[in-house]
Amino acid sequence: MKPLRVAIVGSGPSGFFAAGNLLEQDDIEVQVDVFDRLPTPFGLIRYGVAPDHPAIKSVTKIFDRTAQHEGFRYFGNVEVATDVQASELAQWYDAVIYAIGASGGRRLEVDGAWLPGNHPSSDFVGWYNGHPDRRELDVDLGVERAVVIGNGNVALDAARILVTDPAKLSDTDMADHALAALRNSSVREVVVLGRRGAEQAAFTPAEVAELGKLPGVDVIVDPADVPAEDKERDKARPPVERNNLKQLRRLAALEPGGADRRIVLKFLRSVVGIGAGEDGASVATVSVARNELVEGTDGTVEAQPTGAVTEHEAGLVIHAVGYHGTPIPGIPFDTERGVFSNADSRIVGYDGEPLVGHYVVGWIKRGPSGVIPTNRDCARDTVSVLLADVAAGRIERSSYDAAQVERLIVDRVPDLVEYDGWMAIDAHETALAEEHGRPRVKLTSVDAMVDAAQRPSE
Repeated sequence: MKPLRVAIVGSGPSGFFAAGNLLEQDDIEVQVDVFDRLPTPFGLIRYGVAPDHPAIKSVTKIFDRTAQHEGFRYFGNVEVATDVQASELAQWYDAVIYAIGASGGRRLEVDGAWLPGNHPSSDFVGWYNGHPDRRELDVDLGVERAVVIGNGNVALDAARILVTDPAKLSDTDMADHALAALRNSSVREVVVLGRRGAEQAAFTPAEVAELGKLPGVDVIVDPADVPAEDKERDKARPPVERNNLKQLRRLAALEPGGADRRIVLKFLRSVVGIGAGEDGASVATVSVARNELVEGTDGTVEAQPTGAVTEHEAGLVIHAVGYHGTPIPGIPFDTERGVFSNADSRIVGYDGEPLVGHYVVGWIKRGPSGVIPTNRDCARDTVSVLLADVAAGRIERSSYDAAQVERLIVDRVPDLVEYDGWMAIDAHETALAEEHGRPRVKLTSVDAMVDAAQRPSE
């Protein structure tokens, strides 16, 4: 019997976990081709994880083992909808899994949100991580106060990066252009604003605890913003909430030490407007409304404005209010949720019926939530559904074979980067870093990556 041939679009964690799961099957032979529009694999592991969190990136060792499987191929620097159409992938493969993530950043919908000095967190994170699309982002750090809107881990990452001693960051794989900008930064205070209360914060205990360990940084939490300790009530809280409050109470009890830089965590605050300076050309002020928690008829708690609004000076605003996916022509898209339309891991048409052989995994399936192990479990679920469809005869097998598809791609993409090419990029980046004692010096342009991938090995 012919092997099952599956294309996976996107080489981030969910894509690689799906590939690994498929290739581990014992009762069916599977060939997997992974596509990525960038020459480099690993998606948000490379471009989303904060550079001072290197342990998280170690998961790529698992992906490297997947890539060594004889049934695996990587086609980097290939963009679906430009180099290859979704309809062609459907013809060339028995099944296609979309794992493109949710790389688009949202902005708070308030007046002034498009003034220069506003950045979605996806852009800011991509900038300091060396994403080719964000390397030219104009991040003005010649301001004393920055505001981060949001209360998740990405918000805390952004705040931490802005005040961390650049000497500490120089030991990471942070992009060189970001390191240079941070060395000359004037930012001395970062205010992190959460729309709801401390109990509803979306960050994790480890992230907030890390803030209190930053040398030369005071972390300010108003004790009035944090519920007082109540052993019985705390015991009934979910573990993450309980531990978040434990860390926030500890921070609230600290006296400021007069450090040169500081992070201020504020809760029950909403940005209701962003103002420009006298020249009208960039962010100068942020208007902040005070909220209160109101319980709805369905038992949920929502933040409602009290009517109290204050204005604060700020020259940089990071919008850490969520991510959304990007549509691909020919694939039904749920604009409200920012994901591909899907049910039970199958992509569905606008009539609600499954598109035969089309599947989805990761953030483009369920929205931007969860951590790396969440994507592993999500990939397992998607692969199970796909294999069930194969077993039930619901998938139409393609007449193309692996060699035919490779010829088509090579003809269309002269700068194709396969996994050996990525390994050459990896070797080049790590070699650049050796003399500086860093894990790697990232190449931040596609041209430089392609050049490194095509260099003969020494």
